Amino acid sequence: MMTAPYGEISRNGLWSNNPALVQLLGLCPLLAVTGSVVNAIGLGLATTGVLTCSNLAVSLVRRQMPDTVRLPASVMIIATFVTCAELLMKAFTYELYLVLGIFIPLIVTNCTILGRADAFASKNPVLPSLVDGFMMGLGFTLVLITIGAVREVLGQGTLFADMDLLLGPMASDWTISVMGPDYPGFLVAVLPPGAFLVAGLLIAAKNTIDASIERRRSQQIKVMPGAKRVRVTGKIT
Repeated sequence: MMTAPYGEISRNGLWSNNPALVQLLGLCPLLAVTGSVVNAIGLGLATTGVLTCSNLAVSLVRRQMPDTVRLPASVMIIATFVTCAELLMKAFTYELYLVLGIFIPLIVTNCTILGRADAFASKNPVLPSLVDGFMMGLGFTLVLITIGAVREVLGQGTLFADMDLLLGPMASDWTISVMGPDYPGFLVAVLPPGAFLVAGLLIAAKNTIDASIERRRSQQIKVMPGAKRVRVTGKIT
């Protein structure tokens, strides 16, 4: 298979084929745990780590995996790295692990990870697969953080609250009061409907930007008014 340039791989993961905004995969954890920035970062880091490592492992053994067992073998590889991520979170960020709950083990069912392992890593060399996994995970994480930031600001009036759950005591005073101490909070923002609304607005914003870029590009390639086509016949020797 012809490997895409690394710039194109990066652009696909971050924008053109973003798992959350374009492929619309992994929406269950994206909508369920993005009530705050710290939750979004925790889940995003775990997902990115699993996606990168599983892409690497699948690419390394791609020639030894027959098509008949490729899918179950990929699931086993992903499940192994999910278990590693779960144990690491239990060891170093146990409180955050308790907050994220079942959504850490459920990373193994994330269609983004299985899809990249089957569609890209199983058909490409190690380095492109590594970059693809990292960029897809980074694109997913950035969407998680954006949704988490919007929901936290609207719902609680704060930003970076409870960051000590992820970074320890040094981040205990990182909380920023965006809306002021008297902000009553917007309950819908921290409930599941708020996640749907914010995610929908992000998808609409991306589609609008893409349409604007495409329209601008099509206008640039049009023939300028007053220009004439010149037909050249004959042969140059």
